[in-house]
Amino acid sequence: MQPLLGLSRGIDRFNETIGKSISWCILASILISSINAVVRKIFSVSSNAWLEAQWYLFGAAFMLAAAYTLKQNEHIRIDILYGLWSRRVQHWIDLIGHVLFLMPFSLLMVYFLVPYVRTSVRSGEMSTNAGGLIIWPAKALMLIGFFLLMLQGISEIIKKIAVMRGEIDDPNPFVSAHEHAELEGKALVEELT
Repeated sequence: MQPLLGLSRGIDRFNETIGKSISWCILASILISSINAVVRKIFSVSSNAWLEAQWYLFGAAFMLAAAYTLKQNEHIRIDILYGLWSRRVQHWIDLIGHVLFLMPFSLLMVYFLVPYVRTSVRSGEMSTNAGGLIIWPAKALMLIGFFLLMLQGISEIIKKIAVMRGEIDDPNPFVSAHEHAELEGKALVEELT
């Protein structure tokens, strides 16, 4: 199990580095949007390329941070139902969800995106908007995002099995939304006093 846990730690580090780095795309997208809006209002000039660049950056942040979000255990789930079960049952729910839903979906997306991106790159596909950008980088971001999500899914499966076997501590202990709100409230009170 130790070699698998080593692989899991490597995947976690890789996706954490990408997730934290890609967050700068949000700032770049906001700056491009703001500058484009100001230039359009003041000089009555606009560019589809700048609009598309903004969309590409936001898409990059969304797709490339999905694996990091999974690593941080921040994906949406229904805590009302999930929180009713013991932590052991929650681990089983997560493991079954990763194996039966996340991994097949990620593999399917990678399988279908490879020829989709290849065709776009070979044809030099361009935006249909006047002055728009090339399309294949945006399509490639989808492929990379699902590949990273698939890798993180492997890491999460390894960690779930190790936690359930008692080989490692739970890296993401469950805190209900109510408990989380209480903890945030206490932290705010401590900060103010």
